[in-house]
Amino acid sequence: MGRGDLTDAQWERLAPLLPPTGGRGGRWVDHRRVINGICHRVRTGVPWRDLPPEFGEWITVYKRFRRWSADGTWERLLQVVRAQADAAGDIDWRVSVDSTIQRAHQHAAGAPHRPPPAPPERGDGAGTNQDNPSWRELVALLEEVARQAKH
Repeated sequence: MGRGDLTDAQWERLAPLLPPTGGRGGRWVDHRRVINGICHRVRTGVPWRDLPPEFGEWITVYKRFRRWSADGTWERLLQVVRAQADAAGDIDWRVSVDSTIQRAHQHAAGAPHRPPPAPPERGDGAGTNQDNPSWRELVALLEEVARQAKH
């Protein structure tokens, strides 16, 4: 297990919440290996094609990330993990507000926010390297749970 990979305790909490493997096209690469690859990419900012080989084929990691972004899997995971942490009292919901003003960029004025479309199964589809903010929030929450588990 590398630095930043899911621990056994984290995996045991997360595994039952994931979609079943298999289905279309037969066997899937292990979810844990793919999620560790996605976490590595989000943490380091490395391009998909430059993922280290221990996470498997980059295209497999990329397609799983895109598919789960499009079908709402990441949103469901975040809701369940957040609810579990809240029930355990691990989330402090106090809000701190200050009067700092930040100007928004001119392009931030009301653009519609939609989840990315599902990736094409075959053929030449135009891919993107967009990050999913929900995924970043899930990774941050998982890292916080891991830090608290060490104490």
